[in-house]
Amino acid sequence: MIALDWAAFGIGGAAGIAMSVVFFAGLALGMRRALQGGHAVRTLAISAALRISALLGAGWLVATHVGPWGFAGYGLAFFLCRHIATVIARAPQPEGSPK
Repeated sequence: MIALDWAAFGIGGAAGIAMSVVFFAGLALGMRRALQGGHAVRTLAISAALRISALLGAGWLVATHVGPWGFAGYGLAFFLCRHIATVIARAPQPEGSPK
């Protein structure tokens, strides 16, 4: 039987949640700026490069310092947060609410 390191899994999960919040907040900010500005493709490309680099860098740090169970928690937390973010984004908004 494989022994699960719950402490490492929890640390990785906490890091994954924190980075997910940063990732999706950056996505929202990048989209807002791209839609308001004149250089949408450039803004979105820079935003994506920064967000992906930060996400992968933090994942690499978790994997090297916490271990494979920490990295598993990091990945699982990101995908759970991604699911929650897409459910929230797809939710219908009431009439007259700011978008």
